[in-house]
Order: sequence, then structure tokens, then C-alpha cells
Amino acid sequence: MGMSRRRWIAPIALIGATGMALAGCSGGPGSTGGGDDASGGGDNVVTVYGTIADTEAELLEQSWADWEEENDIDIQYESSKEFEAQIAVRAQGGNAPDLAIFPQPGLMADIANRDYLKPAPQAVADNVAEGWTEDWANYGTVDGTLYGAPLMASVKGWIWYSPSMFAEKGYEVPTDWQGMLDLTAKIQADSGKAPWCIGFGSDAATGWPGTDWIEDLVLRQSGTDVYDQWVANEIPFTDPQIKSAFDEFGKIALNPQYVNAGFGDVASIVTTPFGDTATALASGECALHHQASFFDGFITDAGATVAEDGDIWAFLMPPFEAGGEAEGDVVTGGGEIVAAFDDSEATQKVQEYLSSADWANSRVKLGGVISANKGLDPANASSKILSAAIEILQSDTTTFRFDASDLMPGAVGAGSFFKGMIDWVNGSSTDTVLEQIESGWPSS
Repeated sequence: MGMSRRRWIAPIALIGATGMALAGCSGGPGSTGGGDDASGGGDNVVTVYGTIADTEAELLEQSWADWEEENDIDIQYESSKEFEAQIAVRAQGGNAPDLAIFPQPGLMADIANRDYLKPAPQAVADNVAEGWTEDWANYGTVDGTLYGAPLMASVKGWIWYSPSMFAEKGYEVPTDWQGMLDLTAKIQADSGKAPWCIGFGSDAATGWPGTDWIEDLVLRQSGTDVYDQWVANEIPFTDPQIKSAFDEFGKIALNPQYVNAGFGDVASIVTTPFGDTATALASGECALHHQASFFDGFITDAGATVAEDGDIWAFLMPPFEAGGEAEGDVVTGGGEIVAAFDDSEATQKVQEYLSSADWANSRVKLGGVISANKGLDPANASSKILSAAIEILQSDTTTFRFDASDLMPGAVGAGSFFKGMIDWVNGSSTDTVLEQIESGWPSS
């Protein structure tokens, strides 16, 4: 699905919502120059293929430019909005890139299972062991073999709000889910207006912001074991534990008194582009919004400052019950995995560099993104919320789970799950929607 990952890669702050729509629709540098070169043009040319486009692609190329020169290796990056479909086609056709940046671990595993990928070289394995938690290392591992290293990351589940409004009204950041519902009711009663703004609109990937809500609620309400079993379809969407997450989200999303601030009623959720909510938040029309760390850039574009004492700040969605599952934060997030189709010396050197703290610091300094690499200096992040997100990812007390829809097969994760969220907000019964989403699972 073209836009499905742009939820967390696209943050590049500076391009805003319109740029985001475009990011899904145009190739990045090198995307027109495929052809015979695409599978490697010489001993010191390494081709890299991914979804990262436009401004972000330029920053990616900038992040490794000095290293290329020092190592006399030419990294040729090609972006494609058709990556998910094309990567398998190219592998089958003998036209695979040397390295691919996979936005979904589930897709990487599929390609690895078809014997197209090379196991990660020892130097990459060493970097992964040093730089990432076991949870992250597992996303690059298939049947006990490490194929890829994580690249960038995002932390999902932030609730964006106005610190000055909270101070003025005496509102406090909630410590559990019921506290969140109570706060919502209080803001509505005090203002007479809907507190929440929600936008599901994202072109072909419309609906994904809703899946992020469900994932956050499943993880917080039912814990990691249920979440992992749900991702593997050992627990189906029709299970009461998954239905419960929809019911809890419905207490906000399906209540016309609570949504959709600045845009209309419940029916406007699906038609509101996800980036447009930043404007409502910045103007004060909307008091609360749920979105990943990258939303920082959208709010800045909308003219507001993001800081604890600024116009807008964020807290993580609280645990379902105070003092719940773990002593640290329980969070969902996203990221990419870099894996190789080629094991030449130059390819291995590039793969090693991209798995290093040196690369992570180089890219994060350029702004708009973060990485979960433990060797990343949070001070290099371009904003306070991104620094906070890095600290959460690096903390040993954080329980991290990758975005469930990115781990599921595409037919569900970027297919029936997205569509189900749209139908649900538009009034289909929860039971009907859950059966429809579950029917998207491949039968094999």
C-alpha cells in the first residue's frame, strides 16, 4: 500500500500534509533511472531500493554522502511508491537491488522465506546485538536467522494537547484509560465542543490512523502475549479481547459529542486527511489528538511550537489500568529493516554502515526522524518530542511492539484492516467489521 508507512517515515517535518500526499505519488532521486543499472553497476556501486521519497530521500542521500566519499563506494538510491509489489517482482526477475529498505517486517520475512535474501554478515549482526533491543533484533530475524538491521523508527500512541489550556483549566495528564475518558468528558462539558480531532484520510491507505488506535488499545488492555498472538492470527480479530479494543476506541470515535473537532461529526473522520488535524490542534479548535512522534513536524508546519511550555505538547496514551503491565512505557511504533539480496564486499560494507550508530546520528542530525539505536545521542534529534521518543526506545524498561498492521500479511494489514476501520466509523456493526477484517487473512 503506497502510503501505508508514510505514517511514520514521512514525518519529515518540513513537507507537511500536502507534501505527504505527494510523497506517496512520486519516485525519489534515481527512480527514473532503473533499467540495467538497478541491480548493480560495478564493484563499488551499491543499489538501494525503498519507499522513502522526495525531501526524505534527499536527506537519506545526504546522510551517507561523506561516508561514500571516504569509502569510495557509490550508493545509488531508488524510491518507489510501488515498492511492496515491485520488490518481489524484481527478486523473481533477477533484477533485485543490492539492498532494500523494508517498511514492513512481514514483507521482509516473506521475501526471506522465498530464499531471495542473504543472511546478515557478522559485522551487521554485531551492530544489531550492540545497538538494538532483542525486540528490535527479532523484527529482522526469520526462523532464527538475522537478515536485516533496523534503520529508522517512530513511537506511536502520543496524545497531543495544549499545555496552557490544561494549566488554565486545571486538567491533569491521565494515568489510565478511564482517566482519559473522564478528561474527554470534562473538556466536552466545560467547552460545549468536541474535544478530539481524528483524520483517517490517506489516499489509498485511508483508515490506517484507526488501526494505530486499535493496536495501542490491544497492547495496553490485553498485554504483549495477546498482541503477539493477534499479529500471528492465533487470536482472530473476532476474539472478545480484540472486540474490546474497538469498543473502547468507540467510546471516543463513535461519540458525536467527542468528535470531530474542527471538521464536523463522526462521518467526517474518514474524509479528513490525517495531516489536516494539525491545523485544528494549532488553532485551538481541537483539544486532543492521537498520532505518532512524526506529527511534531505537521504541528510545526501549522505554525505552532512543540514544547512542554509551548503551544502543543504530547503525553503517551496511558496504560489501561494505572500501574499496569510494566514499570516502564508500553508503546507501539514503526520502523524499517535493511536487508540484502547481494553479498559483495561493497554491499556488506554499506549494510554494516547503515546498521551503525554513526549512520543513525548522521541521519537524525538532519532532522525529522529518529532511530531506536542505543548509540544514538538524543540531543541530535531535531525536536524535544523526538528526543523524548528516542529515550523511550532506548530504555530497558520500555515494552515495544511493532505496528501490528505492518507485521500482518498485506492483505490484512494494509487491506481488510484499513477498510474495516472505514466501515466501522461509517456505521457498520463491530461484529460485522471484525468478521470482514478476519476474512482478509490468507487461507494458507
